[in-house]
Amino acid sequence: MKKTLALMLAMLLALSFFTGCAGAGGGKVLRVGMECAYAPYNWSQPTNANGAVKIKDSNDYAYGYDVMMAKYLADKIGYKLEIHRMDWDSLPPAVQSGAIDCAIAGQSITEKRKMTLDFTTPYYYASIVCLVKANSPFASATGLSGLSGVTCTSQLNTVWYDDCLPQIPGANILTPMDSAPAMLVALTSGACDLVVTDMPTAMAAVSVYPELKLLDFTDSSDGFLVSDEEINIGISLQKGNSELLGLLNGALNNLSVSDFEKMMNDAIKVQPLETDE
Repeated sequence: MKKTLALMLAMLLALSFFTGCAGAGGGKVLRVGMECAYAPYNWSQPTNANGAVKIKDSNDYAYGYDVMMAKYLADKIGYKLEIHRMDWDSLPPAVQSGAIDCAIAGQSITEKRKMTLDFTTPYYYASIVCLVKANSPFASATGLSGLSGVTCTSQLNTVWYDDCLPQIPGANILTPMDSAPAMLVALTSGACDLVVTDMPTAMAAVSVYPELKLLDFTDSSDGFLVSDEEINIGISLQKGNSELLGLLNGALNNLSVSDFEKMMNDAIKVQPLETDE
């Protein structure tokens, strides 16, 4: 009897230790950071409609392409998903410090970012485009030369602002916007004539704002000069987190570009009508 009690106690202690290591509720948790304000990649909404995920320490829910992808990845690697809402500029330091495990937030895989972060293989490929008002004198432009003298802006700390806007001849470049919604408000309010963004953001914006026009110079000799790193969108992780990196890359390897496009189109269809959430 004593041996049986001792064995049962040892088993209970082992179970208690395992549960504590696994985290509340049991199982490993994938803590994912994103803005929750960057449709169609991610946004916040008041309900769990369409499969939205509750934002940690909030009454709101997160959804969009990044949440769809996060749900898929967490399920594939056997982790529970936890969404953390953060400002764009807060994401890299949160990943670096270990406050979150990764950022799935529409980040381009640039050499500058790779100096302080590790990245997965791309989970989306996003060409860079322009948005103008349909009645703008720049709406008929067929290349960058047709945008000469335009007043423009884009989002802070993006390749759109840092690398693309300076390629527009004679551009009057305004200060960068803190977020994608703020960038779109600047355009629709008339504070600028043009913004540079990626294709998914532009497609989502045009579906919400019918007065906008998308200009795509991707196949033109008079378009933006960008490298693959500027259009490859990846998931950022803490340097040296090879275990999680391997798990995420293994799961991403099961998806094709067609899968990415279908998921993004599904996100655009259900994005909220408001872009300044």
